[in-house]
Amino acid sequence: MNTPLIDPFQRAVNYLRVSVTDRCDFRCVYCMSENMTFLPKKELLTLEELDRMCSTFIRLGVRKLRITGGEPLVRRNIMTFFEAMGRYLESGALDELTLTTNGSQLERFADQLYAAGMRRVNISLDTIQEAKFTDITRWGRLPQVMRGIDAAQKAGLRVKINAVALKGFNEDEMIPITQWCAERDMDLTWIEVMPMGEMGEENRLDQYWPLKDLRATLAETYTLTDLPDRTGGPARYVRLEETGQKVGFITPLTHNFCESCNRVRLTCTGQLFMCLGQEDMADLRGALRDNAEGEGKLEEAIRAAIALKPKGHDFDYSRQRVDGQMSRHMSHTGG
Repeated sequence: MNTPLIDPFQRAVNYLRVSVTDRCDFRCVYCMSENMTFLPKKELLTLEELDRMCSTFIRLGVRKLRITGGEPLVRRNIMTFFEAMGRYLESGALDELTLTTNGSQLERFADQLYAAGMRRVNISLDTIQEAKFTDITRWGRLPQVMRGIDAAQKAGLRVKINAVALKGFNEDEMIPITQWCAERDMDLTWIEVMPMGEMGEENRLDQYWPLKDLRATLAETYTLTDLPDRTGGPARYVRLEETGQKVGFITPLTHNFCESCNRVRLTCTGQLFMCLGQEDMADLRGALRDNAEGEGKLEEAIRAAIALKPKGHDFDYSRQRVDGQMSRHMSHTGG
């Protein structure tokens, strides 16, 4: 049972992304509907169960753990979970514990996150214009996020900004956001909008801005040098020679990055999705709660799930329709 997790295509799975809640204090237009129906709290794994689940994955070879949501920091008492995971950083069993957040709660929690062993966070931020920020998040307040960024950097956390590229929304901010990140010594990653969940009035094709176009425009202002850097995720990186900063591109539509996929996603209800862009999943909650054989049954369930990991996703906009669209919202699977 100590052999590493290897999928059918000989990819080692050593990166687990865990959604600890589907709830969020924003309602970003590409992520969820404004009037969302969230899961009943009784369906969520308890913090103790999340600890046991992650501990089992770490025992099976997971070296990087990213906590997502929804907005993870809105879950009550979530810091007890981060503090518990910190023991694996201290023992060397875990290389990195990271967080993807909208930044709204960082002013409260940045110091505690650093104390728990976290050293970097990803902050989702698609515009630095206050009115546009309110429009795209519906409920968010930009000054609150900016204070969160200040608090994170003051605490010693390395900050990376994740911006979803949205045609007709933030195309004109590509250079200003790049310059702002350079001034604050923050890395930046652009992400193509993915077909996750029905948005009602929002049309995916209208939102889609291929990153090859963004990169070409960026190259008109900066000298771009391709980098071999990999952080365990799907981004491909360039260095802007004029500023020295690193800019990443996550391109599930224009470049399928599945050949090097080393990650799986666990939802807050114990469902394991082996691919963000497929509906297949394994429900691990039953195995977790069956304590008759300790964690042996859970380990077997995890290995059986990894054996079903597909070669890749089916996202495709090329035929002017949203092929490969997932029925679930991104907030359910975890960003």
